[in-house]
Amino acid sequence: MSVPPGQVKRAFKYRFCPTDAQAAELSRTFGCVRKVYNLALAARTEAWARQERVSYSQTSAMLTAWKKTEELAFLSEVSSVPLQQTLRHLQGAFTHFFAKRANYPQFKSKRKSRAFAEYTSSAFTFRDGRLKLAKMAGPLDIVWSRPLPEGSVPTTVTVSRDAAGRWFVSMLCDDPTVKPLAATDAAVGIDVGLDHLLTLSSGEKIANPRHERRDRTRLARAQRNCARKEKGSANREKARRKAARIHARITDRRRDGLHKLTSRLVRENQTLVIEDLTVRNMVKNRKLARAISDAAWSEFRSMLGYKAHWYGREVIAVDRFFPSSRLCSHCGTLPGRMPLNVRTWTCDCGTTHDRDVNAAKNLLAAGMAVTVCGAGVRPQRRTPGGQSATKQKPSQREP
Repeated sequence: MSVPPGQVKRAFKYRFCPTDAQAAELSRTFGCVRKVYNLALAARTEAWARQERVSYSQTSAMLTAWKKTEELAFLSEVSSVPLQQTLRHLQGAFTHFFAKRANYPQFKSKRKSRAFAEYTSSAFTFRDGRLKLAKMAGPLDIVWSRPLPEGSVPTTVTVSRDAAGRWFVSMLCDDPTVKPLAATDAAVGIDVGLDHLLTLSSGEKIANPRHERRDRTRLARAQRNCARKEKGSANREKARRKAARIHARITDRRRDGLHKLTSRLVRENQTLVIEDLTVRNMVKNRKLARAISDAAWSEFRSMLGYKAHWYGREVIAVDRFFPSSRLCSHCGTLPGRMPLNVRTWTCDCGTTHDRDVNAAKNLLAAGMAVTVCGAGVRPQRRTPGGQSATKQKPSQREP
């Protein structure tokens, strides 16, 4: 389903360089946000043990009471909006938990959890390209790597600091430039892999850049250097940051490549058929976990989903049990077991198949059957129950 122009909200993320005073204020805010989240989660957990439920409004009243105590009076020193927003995030986490879409919320850690604070429109001003947050004397020094959509005004601003010490500001606003693309008859089946990141039903193979492998030696050296330093020392913090910068560089390259790839696929095809893989189970394989994580299949599918939603394209997910690699795309014969090391095979009909290209062709055929005949089609499915292919509900996330 396409999205009407002006209805898409996008987050535009920029780096900025805070002053010492701004950095100190934001660090205090991050700490208070984490403290309030943990206090509210502890209160709700205790109530949960008593078989009671605590609502957002009740935790908001608790926050007011906490500020009046001598022990937690420091919560009044930062903007109240990020503190209220973290309570809303906790409420959302419990909503997903009760709907069985997520596990029970976890406490935030000072060293491991993401450091961020969310400001709504009442806690910041944005005029003439200058963003000023509550409790701050001056605007943030933002590096405008790309302009905001003309006429758009941010509704929410999220400030964050990553493990490498980089500061980011993310502005959520309407993007009227997102419009459905002209409809085409093009359709493609997409098979993900490790030797090649993607194999298309057209026969095209897209190389796996293996971003983590390129920096593996440097990363291992930086991690060994960090492990030698005394815990809690300034030298250990410097070494940890150096390793974090390598991780950040790997992540940035991977995300940039996926954005370019998914944008190209969405522009060129009206229907995109992928396999419904459970990556969280696949990474339990110790021999393949690193390679699968580096390929970022889940992130690829997420990007493909929301971009297709934006531009009026259709993503179809075929059941993971569909034997796409073994099924002959020419005659429909289904041979027996086929180990992963078999990359080419010849069917009884005489057709020689490349394993990945054959899988992509079968995925496309199964996906088109869903479009024509409905989602109840289960070609060659041996497992009873369920559907072999379904139209994917696109994600609402912003990049």
